[in-house]
Amino acid sequence: MDPSPAAVADTASAAIHDRILILDFGSQVTQLIARRLREAGVYCEIWPWNADEARLRAFAPRGIILSGGPASVTAEGSPHPTPAVFEAGVPVLGICYGEQLMCQMLGGEVQGSDHQEFGRAFVEVQAGSALFSGVWQAGGREQVWMSHGDRVTRLPEGFRVIATSEGAPYAAIADEARRFYGVQFHPEVAHTPHGAALLRNFTHGVCGCRGDWTMGAFRAEAIARIRAQVGEGRVVCGLSGGVDSSVAAVLIHEAIGDQLTCIFVDHGLLRQGEAEEVVRTFRDRFNIRLIHRDASELFLRALEGVVDPEQKRKTIGRLFVEVFDEEAKRLGGAGFLAQGTLYPDVIESAHPTGGASVTIKSHHNVGGLPERMNMKLVEPLRELFKDEVRALGRELGIPESIVGRHPFPGPGLAIRIPSAAVTREAVAMLQKADAIFLEEIRAAGLYDAIWQAFAVLLPVRSVGVMGDGRTYDQACALRAVTSTDGMTADIYPFDMAFLGRVASRIVNEVRGINRVTYDVTSKPPGTIEWE
Repeated sequence: MDPSPAAVADTASAAIHDRILILDFGSQVTQLIARRLREAGVYCEIWPWNADEARLRAFAPRGIILSGGPASVTAEGSPHPTPAVFEAGVPVLGICYGEQLMCQMLGGEVQGSDHQEFGRAFVEVQAGSALFSGVWQAGGREQVWMSHGDRVTRLPEGFRVIATSEGAPYAAIADEARRFYGVQFHPEVAHTPHGAALLRNFTHGVCGCRGDWTMGAFRAEAIARIRAQVGEGRVVCGLSGGVDSSVAAVLIHEAIGDQLTCIFVDHGLLRQGEAEEVVRTFRDRFNIRLIHRDASELFLRALEGVVDPEQKRKTIGRLFVEVFDEEAKRLGGAGFLAQGTLYPDVIESAHPTGGASVTIKSHHNVGGLPERMNMKLVEPLRELFKDEVRALGRELGIPESIVGRHPFPGPGLAIRIPSAAVTREAVAMLQKADAIFLEEIRAAGLYDAIWQAFAVLLPVRSVGVMGDGRTYDQACALRAVTSTDGMTADIYPFDMAFLGRVASRIVNEVRGINRVTYDVTSKPPGTIEWE
């Protein structure tokens, strides 16, 4: 129940596998470092930069990576980790701010620069290194992604330059004897084409990691952990039909069988046919004990006249807790509550500087239930990123229709009816339009190329002509974006023939809609959802 850094560190995976520790200094792309390492089969964890020496030594990493960050190492109060990072006897890789920090803490010098580098840049490889082995050769010119204002101006004793750029004379440095390395660029982003290979050189070549962290291994370890935690106890799981709760439910059921009961609170705001699919999949295919509570009338009555988006969310979240609580009490005493908490939630909640990102969405994680129900949490996915959850789902045999499903908000279609009250008629209209859009996307073979696609019922009426009559009906917006993590997103570039076909079907098949538009706003400045 406590997602503290100490709780995060105490994992079976950390005890079994070679592991790398990533210290986070506030970079927007720190999670990408972990993703690249996990993709190479290396278990890693992200901790706040101010983790203490005792905890660091207890974790016993094979290597440490210092992330980038927005601060200047020369500024008073800038984040500096414990010196034990460089005294632990393990390899250290500093990235951007991490390189500058390494140099400053080990006796070098960092200054502000008039020649800042942001975006695509090129480095000249000056010398061979274990970091470059089999990837970059001395004399080569390689593309990287830079994002820095300060730069290293004097190296600590024992370091040498292994790559330079126009704005960074020390674009990559190495102290091979101590196995300390620094790069001014960001190897974790896709814009550094060989970045993943450089990180693999560090983890496998320099640190000696075996790369044995797989979904098959995780599955076996997670099952053992669940059995050890739960014993003979009973577990309830809030099942939404989304990827996270579905994978958590199947994994826990594989571990403890009928000790698990899933509660599916159907608020009536799911996509067309989704409630039936959830029941069919988990009752029939996996033979999981499932309580299906159709509470759609309750939710729709409570949403009558509610227009404010935050009020919609709070109303739905409150009712969800009440209904779930009611059904759980009927079971007569489960001691554990299962949640689909993922690693990004854990990282954010452990961040030392706080901020808006720290709060996990209450409805996403069944907020309020542990306190009200006095249950212990079972969170088998708390070590995983979203793409790893999908991989685990496939490992468990969950249908691709669920594992590969686009993200869907906890409040459901209520927030896709912006600036308007949620009614049964509006929900039905939106469900049909949304289903047509997704059906055409799948028929065109585009579903997996798109991060998220959906329809929005707009609070706008427009004049139209259908047959010999004049209509005055609602407008519908279509939204489809590409993304890797939902933090930023670009519109999907459909051709006009596709959009015309979808619009024609919606106008002809969905009574009440006579106009269709396509949202071409990226994130930022917009958000993916409309509310």
